[in-house]
Amino acid sequence: MSRIGKQPIPLPSGVKYTVQGNTVVVEGPKGKVEQVIPAGITLETKDGHVHAVRENDSQAAVHGLTRALVFNAIEGVTKGWSKDLDVVGIGYRAELKGKNTVVFTLGYSHQIEFPLPVGITAAIDPKQTRVTVSGIDRQKVGQVAADMRSLRKPDPYKNKGVRYADEKLKKKVGKTGAK
Repeated sequence: MSRIGKQPIPLPSGVKYTVQGNTVVVEGPKGKVEQVIPAGITLETKDGHVHAVRENDSQAAVHGLTRALVFNAIEGVTKGWSKDLDVVGIGYRAELKGKNTVVFTLGYSHQIEFPLPVGITAAIDPKQTRVTVSGIDRQKVGQVAADMRSLRKPDPYKNKGVRYADEKLKKKVGKTGAK
């Protein structure tokens, strides 16, 4: 039996969900998120909690996944999701151009303009070295943050580049240290 799939999902006040075929639409104070769920899993509401129930054991592999996807959608429309990125390096910085474009200066011969998709916002601190990507769809927030990180991945020798705020890097020794 799935341990994650059995856990109830708290349904805060002001959040509604509707199931249309194999799609769950979750509406809350921050917006609306649509999530596709696998066949054979149904959602039931009991005393303020949502339960993911599977028909039989053939859906055991996707039981916990479905519960996690619905939980992420409910959490997104109530609190939202965010991911912090640090821009590390001399002369490396990020700035906001308009409302939906982030311009990165990452040591290349040109600046990189990164357009933000619909539903994603970015905030940049005054030092221009920390970017906060936020939105209501967890998958989209994580993908945009990963795309920003891939513009200049952290260098293992100098620790320069774009990295997640909570990422721990292991610095490698250069040529002189290998004796």
